[in-house]
Amino acid sequence: MLVLSRFTDQSIVIGHNVRITIVQCRDGKVRLGIEAPRELEVNREEVYKDKFGPFVAKGSNVAPVVAAAVNPDQTAGDDPGPYLQTR
Repeated sequence: MLVLSRFTDQSIVIGHNVRITIVQCRDGKVRLGIEAPRELEVNREEVYKDKFGPFVAKGSNVAPVVAAAVNPDQTAGDDPGPYLQTR
């Protein structure tokens, strides 16, 4: 698991087409804004569990996404992909 610290209005980017922004932190809650392609299903964990059962990271496709997000081989000069080019 990748653990990050962010302030309000700061974001993280996953792959080339998902951006998660901290919208608000108040009263022990964090509001997130998620920009993702329409074809990518985004669920709160409790909704996911209701639909599909318990989430299991081992053997799932989570590890490649995290690896891409923290790929040490990518440098500042690399192509950032279509998502960041249009912003």
